[in-house]
Amino acid sequence: MQMIYNSPNYCVVEFPALDGTMALLDGGYEIVDKTNQREIFIDGALAAQFREHVQKLIDEQPSIEEIDEFLGQFDSLMHQPVILH
Repeated sequence: MQMIYNSPNYCVVEFPALDGTMALLDGGYEIVDKTNQREIFIDGALAAQFREHVQKLIDEQPSIEEIDEFLGQFDSLMHQPVILH
């Protein structure tokens, strides 16, 4: 796993594909909303779309605010609370 984005509002961790197993065949992403202490894990088709959108966004050299705005699209899907151990 690798942290690919970290701002005061969001953190995104990329999980690589795992060869030889059905789990995470294409990899996945964990998106954490630090402000509301919620997160979501996406994989499969949604992760592939996320990867494509992120690549387009990177090509435009966005500001932190623009990246956070993009990640804010996932807020309504974040139902899992962040729990620290």
